[in-house]
Amino acid sequence: MVCAYIAFDVVPAPKGAAIHIAAFAQQLLARFGRLTLVTVAPSAAAPTPSLNWPGLEHVQLPADGATLVHRVLNFRRHLCAWLTGRHFAAIQFRSIYEGWPLARQPGRYGDRLIFEVNGLPSIELKYRYPDVADDRELMQKLWFQEQYCLAAADAIITPSPVTRDYLQSRHLPADKIHVIPNGVDLDLFRPAPLPKRQPGEPLRLLYFGILAAWQGVDLAIRAAALAASELPVELAVIGRATRSQQLALARLADKLGIGDRVHYHQPLPQPELVERIHAADATVVPLALNDRNLVQGCCPLKLLEGMAAGRPAIASDLPVTRAIGRHEQELLLTKPGLAPPLADAILRLGTESALAQQLATQAQQHIARHYTWAKAGTKLAQVYTALGVPSAEISPNIGSVIKMVLL
Repeated sequence: MVCAYIAFDVVPAPKGAAIHIAAFAQQLLARFGRLTLVTVAPSAAAPTPSLNWPGLEHVQLPADGATLVHRVLNFRRHLCAWLTGRHFAAIQFRSIYEGWPLARQPGRYGDRLIFEVNGLPSIELKYRYPDVADDRELMQKLWFQEQYCLAAADAIITPSPVTRDYLQSRHLPADKIHVIPNGVDLDLFRPAPLPKRQPGEPLRLLYFGILAAWQGVDLAIRAAALAASELPVELAVIGRATRSQQLALARLADKLGIGDRVHYHQPLPQPELVERIHAADATVVPLALNDRNLVQGCCPLKLLEGMAAGRPAIASDLPVTRAIGRHEQELLLTKPGLAPPLADAILRLGTESALAQQLATQAQQHIARHYTWAKAGTKLAQVYTALGVPSAEISPNIGSVIKMVLL
């Protein structure tokens, strides 16, 4: 019997969630031979082709609407209609947006339900829509639907031990929760030698990812401005941003006197992103001090990918980053929420070439040993096996076939 993977996201797309979904879909295909992937249909303004992999049925359902609530309800309606008459050995879902109809009728559409918890709207939504923070009724509904889906799931997977601990605080049994960290495609994110800076050339810093408030991009700009008083510095920011977000960051950079040294770019396909990483001297992951990072947790792909590509990384010293690497061993950790410590770390990398090289080498080796999608896939398969979902005998080169289709 086929398994299904359902996600309220557009796939493929150059963002972390879509990359994660595609990677997990590839791993599930490698173990089960067949998979149905259900995602959001792209808009007419930004068409996205469906994934055309051997053994994969990729279904794209509409999620039209003027607001998030309208889009979710529209997607749920189409999902329920599509599910009618179908039944799967297991269904893996990523949020309450697609999971609520499944959790309300356990067993109707699948023998087993697996809730993949990367983020929870009761925590994250206020950072995208600040007004909802004061809407107690909405927040209570979100929390209730989350709890209902968590309780209905036969297994829960999450990429961070911080998220695991938070879920346990919501009275979920520990043996139901499985930590499966994010991974990296090592064939794509290959290491390259650090650039050789000539005297007077700037230290090139890179941030890539969404520009949500929890990412701390403003802190990176403030730290770059402080460091620029002692060392030439440039900061490239690659990621999806609203017009207001980009204007706010540009105004901040102008105010701090480095407007001409902060460069903004739209999201890039992964092969082009790797080239930008290789052109940088270091990556920055200045996660902010808030409940999204401290309570809910995360496993930042940007941190893993930059390290895998052989670049020293500077990150906020938080439990989610300490779970990935050690200070001055695989990365530099700085006190979160403060620009001066981040600026000091930037200056260290700009003046201590031996440290930069050591971090780059050890980071790359650490990721190759512990953070690959293949390792994540093995752990994911173990969860399915424990639930009684048998793996199929698959040709060992199916992953290579999928990669050829992707490229």
